[in-house]
Amino acid sequence: MNLHQFRFIQEAVRRDLNLTEVARALHTSQPGVSKAILEFEQELGVDVFSRHGKRLKRVTEPGEHVLRSIDIILREVHNLQRIGAQFSAQDSGTLSIATTHTQARYVLPVPVAKLRQKFPQVNVSLHQGTPSQVAEMVMQEVADIGIATESLADHPELISLPCYEWEHMLVIPKSHPLAAKVRLTLEDIAAEPLITYHPSFTGRSRIDQAFAKKGLAPRIALEAIDSDVIKTYVKLGLGLGIVAEMAVKDALDPSLVARPAGQLFGRNTSRVAFKRSAYLRSFVYDFAALLSDRLDRRLIEQALTQTDSHYDL
Repeated sequence: MNLHQFRFIQEAVRRDLNLTEVARALHTSQPGVSKAILEFEQELGVDVFSRHGKRLKRVTEPGEHVLRSIDIILREVHNLQRIGAQFSAQDSGTLSIATTHTQARYVLPVPVAKLRQKFPQVNVSLHQGTPSQVAEMVMQEVADIGIATESLADHPELISLPCYEWEHMLVIPKSHPLAAKVRLTLEDIAAEPLITYHPSFTGRSRIDQAFAKKGLAPRIALEAIDSDVIKTYVKLGLGLGIVAEMAVKDALDPSLVARPAGQLFGRNTSRVAFKRSAYLRSFVYDFAALLSDRLDRRLIEQALTQTDSHYDL
């Protein structure tokens, strides 16, 4: 048995047992993939897949155990490659970050700039997506680190650590009657058209839960994943905006005002996540420390060796 066979079997499961897709993804031939898998099964003495003719139909019970072992072996092979890269080129390589638009736009620029100052030979690759996509990219090792508010604590394959807390802010046109009110209530804003995040982004679930708890049905006039888009439509008079506080830390358009809404929707915790048992290069630890003074190499290494999946503040 060999690593090629392991990769063929793992990719077959990822590609829903479609060997044509496996061959295309791994730049080889479909008959070669089929032959390699058969040879592996013959050497092992068990069928990893059940078949209908030449087509793979499902993973067998012993195949499930084989797949778990293959996942471990290939993960450790990947770790060996990272170790080699780490010690052959200590201060160079690529830091791959999976995150949401809000984090990429408002939180990451300063830490990324500081990392590049410290490690000028390190390239940074940003992958943006939904929180669930961020988690998936870290689990699939597309990214070294994931940063989001939702989803990261839901996967046992990941270790997630709290990075920082934040609250929502109300963004209101200065000409609006509510702009003069210092302390707004849920009843005040439920009567207005609202512009806020898509349900899977940036603490939207807390917003919905707060209204539901009060028995209120807010009028969501527009949903977006981009805080700048929300602020633009508020400026145009389409409604009141609810955005993350980091989106209004810079200078706000003079026609708008921002009001804290933590007392209405509670506080949120953004988290960083790493794949359990992954080998992290030195600059990954340095970048985590730049994100939050709560994070350092000792803490992250300790978390990676523990059985818990995530940690709270």
